[in-house]
Amino acid sequence: MEDDIYAAIDLGTNNCRLLVARMCNDSFRVIDSYSRIVRLGEGLGDAKNETCTLGDNAMNRTIEALMVCAEKIQKNRVTRCRSVATEACRRATNRHAFYDRVETETGIRLETLSPEQEAQLTLDGCRQLLTPRTSRALVFDIGGGSTELIWVDCTDPGEARVIAMRSFPLGVVTLAETYGNDIVRRDDYDGIIGSFDAELAGFDDDFGISEYMLGDTIQMLGTSGTVTTLGGIYLNLSRYDRSKVDGLDMRVETIKAISDRLCKMNFQERARNGCIGRERADLVVVGCAIMEAIYQRWPVITIRAADRGIREGLLLNLISQDTSRCAETPAA
Repeated sequence: MEDDIYAAIDLGTNNCRLLVARMCNDSFRVIDSYSRIVRLGEGLGDAKNETCTLGDNAMNRTIEALMVCAEKIQKNRVTRCRSVATEACRRATNRHAFYDRVETETGIRLETLSPEQEAQLTLDGCRQLLTPRTSRALVFDIGGGSTELIWVDCTDPGEARVIAMRSFPLGVVTLAETYGNDIVRRDDYDGIIGSFDAELAGFDDDFGISEYMLGDTIQMLGTSGTVTTLGGIYLNLSRYDRSKVDGLDMRVETIKAISDRLCKMNFQERARNGCIGRERADLVVVGCAIMEAIYQRWPVITIRAADRGIREGLLLNLISQDTSRCAETPAA
């Protein structure tokens, strides 16, 4: 098992991401990685797309990225791999034909995660960033096609238990297609906050999160391109640096000021920021609105940024399965 090389692919609505790692104690050490914005879910939120199908251009872009992943998997002599797809493929009526094409052209076999599986893997991947002193945490993942919220019990040291989770069909790609990619009007921005808050209200009422906060503090942890991009801007980085952003505690008042500033910029102005770039320039503002709805409903002083999630959760689960299997195998 020590010689095994593990790989995990997370194919989302917006990104295709790969991690390749070797086991290190009970965790792993990354030896290769890859990330490309493919916008697989492009057009899925369009009312004209009545059949809810993945577009040819989106599938072609994604397969090109998956070919790079396959090359890296082969080059690194990966022995154990798991490849998953999330909201875009959950919604797409032609996902099975797409999966067949992916396997034929790249050799990668994709599986569709349920929202519950996605939430658990996200939590598994970023669990190390949860503060032991906090009894509850609210973890959110703003994706391209959906946003997941996870209400977590942290009372047992070293453990994190999902109390509840909910997946909302609002993400940065689908919202950007609705509200355009240039200056987002303030009433549209506030409209996103209001409509998403209406969705959050049911989750809040069902599990008494706001009521819990009256008597105790919670930790809020965000894992998504929106959160990490804001982290880079928060630190005034000229270029995004994962090592500086992952685990960063950001004051909400500063996040709000950055979001207000980005909302007033046009596409080109946002694209010139080294932590945003052209590929995220049309997504970051609607992501800020989703995030603002979350911290308005559940006021906290800081939000911790996590540049980790599903891929890390996949790798840890693969390693855990192998460790358990070895423990159960009697010595020869």
